[in-house]
Amino acid sequence: MFKLSKKLQELPPYLFLEIDKAKRKARSQGRDIIDIGIGDPDQPTPKNIIDKLYQAAQDPATHKYALDQGMPVLRKAISDWYKQRFNLELNTDNEILPLIGSKEGIAHFPLAFLNPGDYSLVPDPCYPPYKGGTILAGGKPYLMPLLEANNFLPDLGKIPAGILKKAKILFINYPNNPTGRCAEKSFYQDVVRFAQKKRLIVVSDLAYSEMSYDGYRPPSFLEVEGAREVGIEFHSLSKTYNMTGWRVGWACGNPQLVAALAKVKSNIDSGIFSAIQIAAVEALTGPQDYVDKMRQLYQGRRDCLVNGLRSLGWQVEPPKATFYVWFRIPKKIDSIKFAGMLLEKADIVATPGVGFGKYGEGYIRMALTVSEDRIKEAIERLRKVF
Repeated sequence: MFKLSKKLQELPPYLFLEIDKAKRKARSQGRDIIDIGIGDPDQPTPKNIIDKLYQAAQDPATHKYALDQGMPVLRKAISDWYKQRFNLELNTDNEILPLIGSKEGIAHFPLAFLNPGDYSLVPDPCYPPYKGGTILAGGKPYLMPLLEANNFLPDLGKIPAGILKKAKILFINYPNNPTGRCAEKSFYQDVVRFAQKKRLIVVSDLAYSEMSYDGYRPPSFLEVEGAREVGIEFHSLSKTYNMTGWRVGWACGNPQLVAALAKVKSNIDSGIFSAIQIAAVEALTGPQDYVDKMRQLYQGRRDCLVNGLRSLGWQVEPPKATFYVWFRIPKKIDSIKFAGMLLEKADIVATPGVGFGKYGEGYIRMALTVSEDRIKEAIERLRKVF
């Protein structure tokens, strides 16, 4: 009856919606589902942040339209956080833009620079909005395979010259979702040189920088010399402070890139609810011991899951960061069928690798978003099936 636009028709089904449907159907049948599929923290937002939201929401001044560019106090808190964490000085006037979660900023960014027929260079497997935002902007995603043999880093030298002539944006994401792999400054230096030579905009997604283990601290792309000339970085409070539902993040970096995204957003939304912005300031400037506790919690879960899977004879590498365990499927079966088998035979929800792109086929992703007891239960269920 109503015909969808060509752009919408090009978009693949959003993986997590399909997983959620299957999960809800199984639960409606009274089954005890262990959900290690979607990366949504099971721990609550810290109380001091909730209390600050409650306090701010009582003030009628926060009930008005928010400033499109975010409250100055939030931009200052973001700048101070970047200085403390990465020793980077960010100009609060033109190098920081608060977002309604980093996802919307990433998805909207291609609208600022892509024309029909332009390419984005997109890692595969990847977080879906890199591809979706490109398609909705009228661009074309060129897939850069993330292969285990290359430690899940893209091989920039293998991108065809004809693609590079039409490419405008290069997406990178480390610590990486879904693979959990990390990149060091040497890789970022290569990316900067490549972007300068090929006149590319680099979009760095750093949402998982604070979820790291064994004393490892992931770097920021912007730490590398020349990065701010070619790039913009996205970050989020969602995973660091268990604020996925609050929808607050930011973009920072090159002033021209930040301004272009701000112009797109001024035509789409009216900013973040001011009370949430005030709570975000509390998250960034308040006690940070909670973040350390979460690292310890997830590291324990990581070790529990990795050791459990290895006890089944499966080859699994422990991630240095993120709360995902990504591993090759131990059977000759595609990832959707394998995930379906986990749900059908073991009442476990996991994410098929192909949902993140064709180069994710053959892998499965499990999230560390349930307790160690539930992880151990999941392992015992798998032991009975496999």
